[in-house]
Amino acid sequence: MAAFALSCSQDKSQKALVLYYSQTSNTKAVAEQLQAALGADIEEIVAVNPYDGDFGATIDRCRKEMEEHVLPEIQPVKADINSYDVIFLGYPVWFGTYAPPVAALLETTDFSGKKIVPFCTFGSGGLDSSEKALKEKLPKAEILPGYGVRAARMDAVPAELDRFLKAGGYIAGEYTPLPEFSESHAVSEEEAGIFDAAVGSYPMINATAVEAASRTVPEGVEYLFTADDKNGQIKVYVLVENDRDPVFTQVIR
Repeated sequence: MAAFALSCSQDKSQKALVLYYSQTSNTKAVAEQLQAALGADIEEIVAVNPYDGDFGATIDRCRKEMEEHVLPEIQPVKADINSYDVIFLGYPVWFGTYAPPVAALLETTDFSGKKIVPFCTFGSGGLDSSEKALKEKLPKAEILPGYGVRAARMDAVPAELDRFLKAGGYIAGEYTPLPEFSESHAVSEEEAGIFDAAVGSYPMINATAVEAASRTVPEGVEYLFTADDKNGQIKVYVLVENDRDPVFTQVIR
């Protein structure tokens, strides 16, 4: 059974399990990198009736299940959850939260007393909302800050995941803590152009930037925009790497 030692002033070895559901293999890729970095055990959550259709078919099925309050049947998890201290729980974000096979797992598994570290992949966002949902669903577990990445940015996972694990004390090693964002201010014409370049081609975002804050990160400059959306204000993180076009990394609705 795999174990790792937390480096944040903790000397007790923690048994870790990477437990994940993946449909398109993006979450699986993150899970496998986590497992390799941690030396943890790993297991996939498998739906008895797989979501093997295209994007539209998956969304239609998921919407129907949510409307009918039906959860998909999953294969029994082989790992003994009671044997682990920390569960890295992975999933794609569908409709702003963890995918239904993970919801099915939470209905049938006792995570009381466990530390849960969420990790997820998404089209635009959902780490924050799915973390909130986990806290509400698992009040007897400790939900720790998680890691999320857009499916369009899978090439960023190795560096981001390494920093996340070191910052959280899950693996040893030096890293550069990210600075705080500058004070938010009315968006400038240049910043508005950066925002539009980052989100303009994404069909699910139709918003106008009104405020901006920024900070220097190892990859370049990161912006935190406040934008007016048809449903209210949203927060949009945008990364401008050296010699690359702006790209948004996460939306918080």
